[in-house]
Amino acid sequence: MAIGVWISLFAYFALMIAIGVYAMRKATSSSEDYMLGGRGLSPQVAALSAGASDMSGWLLLGLPGAMFVSGLGSAWIGIGLLVGAFFNWTLVAPRLREQTVHYGNAITIPAFLANRFPTRALSLRTVSAIVIVIFFAVYTASGLVAGGKLFESAFSGIYNFGDMSNYAMGVMITLGVVLIYTVVGGFLAVSMTDFVQGCIMMLALVIMPAVVLFGEGGGGFSQATQTLNEVDPTLLSWTSGLTFIGWLSAVTWGLGYFGQPHIIVRFMAIRSQKDVPVARNIGMGWMLISLIGAVSLGIFGRAYAIRNGLDVQDPETIFIILAELLFHPLITGFLYAALLAAIMSTISSQLLVSSSSLTEDFYRLFLHKKASEQQCVAVGRVCVVLVGIVAAIIASDEDSQVLGLVSNAWAGFGAAFGPLIILSLMWPRTNGNGAIAGMVVGAATVMIWIALGWNGSFMGGPGVYEIIPGFIASFIAILVVSNATADSGEYQHIER
Repeated sequence: MAIGVWISLFAYFALMIAIGVYAMRKATSSSEDYMLGGRGLSPQVAALSAGASDMSGWLLLGLPGAMFVSGLGSAWIGIGLLVGAFFNWTLVAPRLREQTVHYGNAITIPAFLANRFPTRALSLRTVSAIVIVIFFAVYTASGLVAGGKLFESAFSGIYNFGDMSNYAMGVMITLGVVLIYTVVGGFLAVSMTDFVQGCIMMLALVIMPAVVLFGEGGGGFSQATQTLNEVDPTLLSWTSGLTFIGWLSAVTWGLGYFGQPHIIVRFMAIRSQKDVPVARNIGMGWMLISLIGAVSLGIFGRAYAIRNGLDVQDPETIFIILAELLFHPLITGFLYAALLAAIMSTISSQLLVSSSSLTEDFYRLFLHKKASEQQCVAVGRVCVVLVGIVAAIIASDEDSQVLGLVSNAWAGFGAAFGPLIILSLMWPRTNGNGAIAGMVVGAATVMIWIALGWNGSFMGGPGVYEIIPGFIASFIAILVVSNATADSGEYQHIER
């Protein structure tokens, strides 16, 4: 079993590293090349890169796990994300591609905000860089937790790594491979590997639910639904047991899209503004198929587990359990590679965005203003490694939950940057004071909400997802402060 799996995994690892080496030769000569791929992504690569870096291990672990436990009520998260992604591609993508070039050819989100609001440039770059590094350390850790869970579940009782636990070794292997191709090949390597990884993920999410339903022991759609109805009829209900607050907390995940630096940076890197509609159509098609597959895997995986007496102690590992049980070792290895693809595509994007902020918005801003392009590329590579190490330390807790870590970081970015990105692109009255207020208020609201436990229980009722108060508070802060303070002539008319 283990040999066949390792053959597939090593083939996958080798492919990712080979892409990194190829990209090193093509686009790492300057900061814009290393951090933004020279703004030359095709619509196909941009679309799947945005999708793959967005979904992460959450798509194959977190969402199926939530569906396994709660049934169709958890699918509202996916619906909210689908709607949010569509409006992100429609409203933000074309404007951000045009305006980041117009405002000083910015290659990071903090640099764009600084160029857009020059009278508060230093404060904006500093605050936004801090927010990016803090939340991405947590977000990256969620991916490493997923990698640890893969190795812990897949090789438990089959293979061990000596004194190091399978979980810890999974974290280290996942991080190690990502660091190699990200450090070597930069943004182009990350985007190209994302494209390959996105294809692998979608294929896995088509194959797995189909085999679970119609393979040996599946019983087909009618048998699966009958089994679920016998155990708990609410599993097949979109609304049963779901409060309005619970529904709202699920669908408002879509608000987070507008403020995710590792996603919207793809909009900045796409080849031209004219390519955005094509990329949007490709990306939305990929996302729809992948989400349907993940939802089907979770809900029908529950039926399969019941019918066949499987003991699933951690619902977030249902993909791993079924991959091992239902397929030949070589196919199982491919499916594990799909999970690693989901994990690595997001980790690499997050590491690179964090590195870009540390390099452009800290090192070049405070330590070495006249740094050469080669020096900035070298510093960027070092920063990728440093952020990865911090994330690995956070991920060392084996009890961490993928969905929990992702939801916290997603809300943090969505509240801190979402309203600001929307208003800076679409409302000319936005000024630097409002931008800083919105960013700080949004991030602080999310952190306070989490610290008080109101995302778990609020006023004696169900918890309210922290992105809701954070996004609203940030939006209001920008509007109020921008209207209440002088603009100092800092903003310009925005062409639509």
